[in-house]
Amino acid sequence: MRPVGCLRAALRWSRAMSVLALEPRPAGKRWLVVGLGNPGLPGTRHSVGLAVLGHLARRLGVEDTWARDRRCAADLAVGLLEDAQVVLLRPRRLMNASGRSVSRAAELFGLTAEEVYLVHDELDKPLGKLALKLGGSARGHNGVRSCISCLNSHAMPRLRIGIGRPTHPDTVQAHVLGSFSAAEQELLPVLLERAADMLLDHIRARSQRPSLGPDLSELLPP
Repeated sequence: MRPVGCLRAALRWSRAMSVLALEPRPAGKRWLVVGLGNPGLPGTRHSVGLAVLGHLARRLGVEDTWARDRRCAADLAVGLLEDAQVVLLRPRRLMNASGRSVSRAAELFGLTAEEVYLVHDELDKPLGKLALKLGGSARGHNGVRSCISCLNSHAMPRLRIGIGRPTHPDTVQAHVLGSFSAAEQELLPVLLERAADMLLDHIRARSQRPSLGPDLSELLPP
C-alpha cells in the first residue's frame, strides 16, 4: 500500500493536471515534448529520447515533479520557458503504441500536431549528430509511425538523435535495443545538453513568433 503522504501528493497532482489541461492558453504558448523510448529499458539507444527528456526536465527545474497520468498512460512534468508552458511526456506504453499516449495528451492539453515535439533515436545519423525538422515520414521508426497514425498528421516537429547504423544489417535490432558502449556514454552528457539547447531555442523562438511556425530547415550542429 502506498503511504498516505504519497496518495495525497498524487491526488494534488491529479487535480493540478486537470486545471492545467482545462486552462486555455494562446496559440504558441503551450508545447508538448515527447521522449520516445521503451519503458523499463533506460540507457538503451532506442530510449535515447527518454534520456533527452530527463535532461530537459532538469534544465526546466522540474526533474522532481514527474507524476503518472493514467488518462494518457504516461509520466508528465510541466515547466515554464519564459511565458510558454512546456509539457514533458514519457509514454508508459511500448514504442509501437506510444502514439496513443501522445494523441490523448494532445487532446487533454488542447494542442495540434504542430505543437507536439517528438524526440527519438535515428539510425541513419552517427552518434553526436542532431537534426530538428518539421514533419515527414516515419523513416522506419515505429514510435514515430504510431504517433503519425494516432495524431492523423505528419506535421510534428522532430528532434532526431543519431545513434549510428551498424555495418551488418542483421545486427541492427541488437544495436538499437542495446545499451550505449562505455565510449559512447562518455559522449552522452554533451549530446544531451546540445539536444536540450536545440529544443529550448526552437520552442522559445516559436513562442515569440507563433504565427511564423517552425523552421522547415534541418539543423545540423558542426
